[in-house]
Amino acid sequence: MSGVKTSRSGRVLQAMLAAQIALAGFILLGDFQRIAPGLWQGDPAPPAAVPVRPGDQTRRYAPRDLPREEPAGPGFPRSDTVPERLQFTATRSGDIETVLLEGAIEPGDSARFADYLDQRTAPPDRIALHSPGGSVTDALEIGRMIRDAGLPTQMQAGAACFSACPYILAAGTERQVSRRALVGVHQHYFGESTLLPAFVAVESIQHGQGEVLEYLATMGIDLRLSAKAMQTPPDNIYILLEEELTGFALATEMLD
Repeated sequence: MSGVKTSRSGRVLQAMLAAQIALAGFILLGDFQRIAPGLWQGDPAPPAAVPVRPGDQTRRYAPRDLPREEPAGPGFPRSDTVPERLQFTATRSGDIETVLLEGAIEPGDSARFADYLDQRTAPPDRIALHSPGGSVTDALEIGRMIRDAGLPTQMQAGAACFSACPYILAAGTERQVSRRALVGVHQHYFGESTLLPAFVAVESIQHGQGEVLEYLATMGIDLRLSAKAMQTPPDNIYILLEEELTGFALATEMLD
């Protein structure tokens, strides 16, 4: 059995190394595209609202244009537009209090979330998510707070969790995901690059990715999730199928 685990770990590490090399090429390609616009123009991916199927899971990523579906009910008080930064909205259904984290994850939002928890008289029963992602560092910090508090996480019907948001989802002691929710990953975006500092950017990405891998391992998530992220350019999003959500342990339970 240990030999099987070692073999699997080796394949994951090989895939990650290949993705790192591809990522360096992607950064350089982006620089050339800025220098010579119009080169390498391929067919754009369809929007995230288009249903996915095995082998057709890459969709266009628009942080301020999450898929629009009607909320599941009054327990999901979603805003009409994506908030510019995380909002924390508490709702109660019976004896269960849910705090919805909604909006872009901006630098400093982890400190705001810590203040929000400190100001409460008691922690909520669970955390729900609807976010296009954003700051990876803040998402990891928020996730650590959720795990330290022993809180479950949930993706409600009609919600989306993209980019850095799945790292918060991963922190739940239990992780419920609706089959009508969307969870997607892609390469982390580290700002504009120019041709000269591209290799410095790769070093920064490797350092950040190492932190992400350590975080996912701590949360009990299969590291193949990170491989899927590294294989998807930052202007696209890879939508996870149900078997991937459960297979990577990002979801401990699927809901209708």
